[in-house]
Amino acid sequence: MSSLLVDNIGELVTNGTGEGPLGIRRDAAVLVEEGRVVWVGPSAYAPAADRRLDAGGAAVLPGFVDSHAHLVFAGDRAAEFAARMAGEPYTGGGIRTTVGATRAATDDELRATVRRLRGEALRQGTTTMEIKSGYGLTVADEARSLRIAAESSTETTFLGAHVVPAEYADRPDDYVELVCGPMLAAAAPYAKWVDVFCEQGAFDVDHARAILAAGQAAGLGVRIHANQLGPGPGVQLGVELDAASVDHCTHLSDADVDALAGTAHSDGSGTRTVATLLPGAEFSTRSPYPDARRLLDAGVTVALATDCNPGSSYTSSMAFCVALAVREMRMTPAEAVWAATAGGARALRRDDIGVLAPGARADLVVLDAPSYLHLAYRPGVPLIHQVMRNGVTP
Repeated sequence: MSSLLVDNIGELVTNGTGEGPLGIRRDAAVLVEEGRVVWVGPSAYAPAADRRLDAGGAAVLPGFVDSHAHLVFAGDRAAEFAARMAGEPYTGGGIRTTVGATRAATDDELRATVRRLRGEALRQGTTTMEIKSGYGLTVADEARSLRIAAESSTETTFLGAHVVPAEYADRPDDYVELVCGPMLAAAAPYAKWVDVFCEQGAFDVDHARAILAAGQAAGLGVRIHANQLGPGPGVQLGVELDAASVDHCTHLSDADVDALAGTAHSDGSGTRTVATLLPGAEFSTRSPYPDARRLLDAGVTVALATDCNPGSSYTSSMAFCVALAVREMRMTPAEAVWAATAGGARALRRDDIGVLAPGARADLVVLDAPSYLHLAYRPGVPLIHQVMRNGVTP
């Protein structure tokens, strides 16, 4: 059994036992065997290993967990972005532009985009990435989108209910019936999760409930796009259906926050339903940022994700989202890093990622910096020096 020792770590973020909310250890080492962490402790007491990686006194943290991304698409919407920057509001209507391009693309073209963006994210420290469908919106195109997504991630999400496609614009009930029936049946073999864009102009609460319930009946876990463009019922529907995550959460009422806080675990370890915040979308649409402070102060578990997509958040950088969360959403650097690692894992209901502790997957990032603080302190600087996924350097 081959082993690897990562030692001479100046600051190790474990998200477990250690100093402060990030479980920091100083002058630390991590022992890896068969893709798993088997020991964490002081470098001076590290066990022998077959190979050694010297961190050079730098900071090491768990790989980022990006729990919300839309990577299966064709084309881009740079002109739409330019129009928004010139003052046009974001309505979500541009999704249909990407649907047309995606339907026209070949499997190999879609696969190339997914692999390009997944590789881009991995080089920036993202070791786990959820991938949604949602730009096909036909039975065949949603199934192939998820089949291609599953080649790059085990965390795949059926989002046939992204918007109502143009051909069903006057028949939304018929489209919902299609999503709940033949489309779900074709997509479910390649999906772990089901998601709905519950928003004015997309799917109302009754349609969203029907689609998510059908996904649950097919064995899929629930996620939901909620309360992005304005107040609405999405967050409370997600809580009602035991969603792992409600995503965006830009416009929340007191009742929404209370509903999320009401899913708290009895052991004080946070909430069962996570609020996943996507500051890249607010940056790219010039929209108000979510009030992360309000959620955190209420005891709600918060995750950060990129929402990587061609229309409203074309970034794959979790470090950028950490910096935005600190600057624009009143999160501390520690809260933002936790949300981008352990928080993302919670949003996927995983306990084997987002942490560096015995038994966890050996996904870690070596920074070109002495502390995790530099992720927010030095925005836009490529601080990811080395990435390890499953104990292997890609």
